[in-house]
Amino acid sequence: MLTLTLESDTIDGEYQVPGIPKEKTPFQLAFRRFGHNWIAIAAFILMILIVLSAIFANRITTFDPIKLNAKARLTAPNSEYWFGTDAMGRDVFTRIMYGGRVSLWIGLSAVILSLVIGVPLGLISGYTGGVVDNLIMRFMDLILAFPGILFAIWLVSMLGPGVNQVIIAIAFWDLPGFSRVVRGSVLSIKEIDYIQASRALGGNPWRIMFSHVLPNVIAPIIIMASLSISGSILAGSSLSFLGLGAQPPTSEWGLMLSDGRPYLRQAWWLMVFPGAMITLFVLASNIFGDGLRDALDPRTEIK
Repeated sequence: MLTLTLESDTIDGEYQVPGIPKEKTPFQLAFRRFGHNWIAIAAFILMILIVLSAIFANRITTFDPIKLNAKARLTAPNSEYWFGTDAMGRDVFTRIMYGGRVSLWIGLSAVILSLVIGVPLGLISGYTGGVVDNLIMRFMDLILAFPGILFAIWLVSMLGPGVNQVIIAIAFWDLPGFSRVVRGSVLSIKEIDYIQASRALGGNPWRIMFSHVLPNVIAPIIIMASLSISGSILAGSSLSFLGLGAQPPTSEWGLMLSDGRPYLRQAWWLMVFPGAMITLFVLASNIFGDGLRDALDPRTEIK
């Protein structure tokens, strides 16, 4: 009589048959899918380099971004001033490095503020439904009724110019997007069997929303946030270009474009280099967001 003996090993409290690979978690699969997208990886590295250059600007350059130098006024790019100087004799390269701190802070803070407000509103709206859902969604429709940049301009005009005011304006501009994405995901997730069972057993609605429903909508939230950062930076630069954001002598990419506009014909570098920095970061952020979306999509095949 032939007897087959099946040996098993215990890994992390689970039994696994030798020779059969352990099933990968969704995070591991997403990380592997992202690792195969070299364009998204390159975009992510470029984003990190720009962020690090802004954080360590004082170590990269020795010039002061605010101090005036009339003798070096409108100097073309050379070995001393890599990106030339502006009308006040300030080093453009230095101002771009320091300006990244303000521009990136505006974009990141606006997205975080939109997340903090929009995600709970979307959860409550999609989970409760009824009158609460109608009230929240009609408020979002009211915001969407205004053209995006005009709404931000109007809000900053009401609050007054400044970096913090721009952050608030952009956050409210992005608010409907986050709340609608979360609401749409919640409407489908709340019909899953274990969510219905928790509700039938009398589970606390807040606990169900934040312990069971929210973890299932993290992927679209991450994708939305990664794609919104570029738009927020672009909107912040646009508002600063119009004189509603960062104020002189603060260094900020959009404000640098505005300051260099009168000298475009005689000093092209005043607009080319800040504009190129905005373009590079926005492009890299969008490519990274697309790669992240593909990585978090379980339908994407791993080559």
